[in-house]
Amino acid sequence: MAKCIMTVDDSVSVRQMVSFTLKNAGYDVVEASDGRDALGKLNGSHVNMVITDLNMPNLDGIGLIRAIRSNETYKFVPIVMLTTESQDTKKQEGKKAGATGWIVKPFNPEQLLGVVKKVLG
Repeated sequence: MAKCIMTVDDSVSVRQMVSFTLKNAGYDVVEASDGRDALGKLNGSHVNMVITDLNMPNLDGIGLIRAIRSNETYKFVPIVMLTTESQDTKKQEGKKAGATGWIVKPFNPEQLLGVVKKVLG
């Protein structure tokens, strides 16, 4: 059975690119438009990994990570930030919230898949 990855980004084009890359590599993908949408779609679903943007309306990436980490079901699901933010302060904030890794946009598909394979094993 294919591993399922949730991609969370308010940019439709970024979601489509991430989704396309992951689906071509054999992963199942669930798309969400922001943190609140992601939490609604996570609700009891089986997800192996979450890739999330940082800056989004309704609930940003840091808030989403905190919410996921506080949920017993998803406490240990790997979460990778995919964002234009590259400052160390933002990375530290993400890490402190529970992010597993960080990819800076723009990214190339090989880079994304490399991180996914490393994180999912």
